[in-house]
Amino acid sequence: MAVLPIHVLGSPVLRQETIPVVTITPELVRLANDMFETMHAAEGVGLAAPQVGRTERMAVAQVEDEKWVLINPEIILREGELKWEEGCLSIPEVFGDVIRAAHVVVRATGTDGKEFEVEGRELFGVCLQHEIDHLHGKLFIDYLSFLKKRKAMAVWDEEKAKYPALLRILTPGVHNDGDISGRL
Repeated sequence: MAVLPIHVLGSPVLRQETIPVVTITPELVRLANDMFETMHAAEGVGLAAPQVGRTERMAVAQVEDEKWVLINPEIILREGELKWEEGCLSIPEVFGDVIRAAHVVVRATGTDGKEFEVEGRELFGVCLQHEIDHLHGKLFIDYLSFLKKRKAMAVWDEEKAKYPALLRILTPGVHNDGDISGRL
């Protein structure tokens, strides 16, 4: 497994629509494993393929001890409303309150090629919605009000100089950034 560079805000791949996966190959399974390794190095709970510069419609998530590879995920049920402070591995040190569904059901395919459904509430539900948004070129900052987004972008303007190539390079086993609570 390898830790991959994470693309940060400004990288065009983060705003692109991903391509549905047609065939699950050994390379795709390897990518999923590398994404878990990268997510753990970044101390996050979710990671989508565009965040590591890939266009496959795939994300990984781990909340508590449950690990999920989500290939071609789609939200098939949304219920209720929940406000959650979110951050993003692709926008370090930027956080904002986002209103999401309180409960979601997602249909996806696993690396075994079998379709499954998973329910998410609280952190896991927010994570699912956040990562699926990434697969459609949408970022959590897109949900912020004009003033809150402006404030978030001012914080990013201070941070982005750390990533001149629009890449965040991580070192496994090393605390890579500041407070990581809420990073998806």
